[in-house]
Amino acid sequence: MSVGKTNSLTIRTPEGIEFSLLLAGPITRFLAWSVDLLVILAISKLLNVVLSLVGILSRDLAMAASILGYFMVSIGYGICLEWYWHGQTLGKRLMRLRVTDVHGLQLQFSQVVIRNLLRFVDSLPALYLVGGVACLINRRAQRLGDFAANTIVVWSPRVDEPNLDQLLEGKYNSFRNYPHLEARLRQHVSPSEAQVALQALIRRDEFEPRARVELFESIVSFFQNIVTFPPEATDGISDEQYVRNIVDALFRPKVWVKSGMLSGI
Repeated sequence: MSVGKTNSLTIRTPEGIEFSLLLAGPITRFLAWSVDLLVILAISKLLNVVLSLVGILSRDLAMAASILGYFMVSIGYGICLEWYWHGQTLGKRLMRLRVTDVHGLQLQFSQVVIRNLLRFVDSLPALYLVGGVACLINRRAQRLGDFAANTIVVWSPRVDEPNLDQLLEGKYNSFRNYPHLEARLRQHVSPSEAQVALQALIRRDEFEPRARVELFESIVSFFQNIVTFPPEATDGISDEQYVRNIVDALFRPKVWVKSGMLSGI
C-alpha cells in the first residue's frame, strides 16, 4: 500500500492486483461536514421542541436533557448513517465521499464508533481546526478520529456506466432462477464491494493468468460467504462466470442503478 503524489492511495492485494483510491481533501470533507451539521441542528431543534415540555416541570432538567440530546444526536447521526450506508452520511453522499478501512477492507462497526466518538476532539477549538490541520499534515488526509479507527475518506468521481450488455453478452445467468437469493445479495453487498467484482471483469485481460485465476477465486469465495446459491446454479461454471452472474444480479436491477452504485455514490 502506498500514497501517490496525486493524493491517491494504492492498495496491492496478495494476488499482485493494484487498486487506487482517491483520497478526500480537507476542503471537500469540511463541506460534507457542513451539510451534516445543518441536518444535526435541524434534528436537535425538533428534539428541543419536544423537550420543552419537560421545562414545565423543571427548567434545569430540560436544559440537561437538551445538552444530552444534542450529544446523542451529533454522535448517533454519524454512527448510524455511516454504518447503515457503508461509510456515508447525507453530506458525504452529496460530496461523493465514503469512509473506508485504510487497507481497503470492509468497514467494521467498531471503526465507525471510534471515528465518530473522536469528532469532538477533531472539532476543537472550533470549525474542525484540529481535524483540518491533521488532514493537511499527513499523507492519507486523516483526522485524529481516522488515525484511531484506522480509516480513510475517499472520493468517488462520477464515471460512465459500463456497457453491461457487451460485458455479459451471450452468458446465461443461472442465478436468475433464484430471485430471493439475488435480492438477499443486493441487500448485503455494499457499492464498493460490487465495484470490485465489476472492475475485475472489466480489467480481467490486464491480469497475469495466475493472478487472474486467484483474483476471481477470492472474489467468488467472498460472495459465497454472503449468499450461497444451490449446487444446481453453480455446478459446472467457472469462477469468472460466477462473478459475471453476481455482477448481473447487482447492477442490472433499476433500484441499484438509481441508488448510484455505478457511480460510487
